[in-house]
Amino acid sequence: MGVIRIANAPCSWGSLEFDGLEGEAIGYAQMLDELVETGYRGTELGDWGYMPNEPDTLAAELGRRDVALVGAFVPVALSQPEALESGRAEALKVARLLAAVFERRGGTHAPFLVLADNNGSDETRTKHAGRVEAGMGLSDAQWATFAEGTTAIARVVKSETGLRTVFHHHCAGYIETSSEVDRLLAMTDPEWVGLVFDTGHFLYGSGANDSGAVAAALERFADRIGYVHFKDCHAGVADRARREGWDYFEAVRQGVFCELGQGRVDFRAVLAWLNERDYDGWIVVEQDVLPGMGQPKESARRNRTYLQSIGV
Repeated sequence: MGVIRIANAPCSWGSLEFDGLEGEAIGYAQMLDELVETGYRGTELGDWGYMPNEPDTLAAELGRRDVALVGAFVPVALSQPEALESGRAEALKVARLLAAVFERRGGTHAPFLVLADNNGSDETRTKHAGRVEAGMGLSDAQWATFAEGTTAIARVVKSETGLRTVFHHHCAGYIETSSEVDRLLAMTDPEWVGLVFDTGHFLYGSGANDSGAVAAALERFADRIGYVHFKDCHAGVADRARREGWDYFEAVRQGVFCELGQGRVDFRAVLAWLNERDYDGWIVVEQDVLPGMGQPKESARRNRTYLQSIGV
């Protein structure tokens, strides 16, 4: 039977990958201390430079807190041929750090390289996050570039570091809707490219508040899911965002990704699905907040308490 382990991530403390955000994020040392205090035993890396990027130093910081490094998010403009070489180099840089820390600390599960589109960089997709319409997606040529680049990065990461790549569907990027996830998976080889399933991004990106969409997607993508993000989506905020035309960042600022149990994602059903399939690995809690927004430590504590209340 699989063992589910619970982690959190720097994005829950206001450290997001987007450029130009106002406000100051909480430093990594405070973030790690609060992560441990609130009941988590794993973390993602966060933006390059947020945590130490020297393997011995990072391994020591994690080791003295007994925290596992479970993955790292790497955004690449995969639809743009001119971005692929630099994206490949960035992914390898991050993967080498993950692998070096894993080698020093050990553990039962190697971390994942979490590859994503360069979300939030396209004006149309950022403006229409949560309500993407036909005609806002990639051309056939762009799809080919995107899929080929995804596979190429995954292959080189695996061959040079031994780590597996999982793709992160994400609002405000080109892989947001269910049909877009379907198409990317159909165009990539499961030997190289897995999927990190993010409950909140999937529900908001579906354009509706039907929790059954999450359950259906888990079944449809089951063979590709290697890693899971637990994020909730507030139905009232999502409806208002769609009605008033908020862009992605305004929706996040208004709390579209709320604390677990306060939104429309049925986490009991998701957990039951994972247990039925003997899921053995990490669940990463994410509650995206902008720098300086909310009370991250208390939210992290409430999220962990909620998960304990449903049996994990």
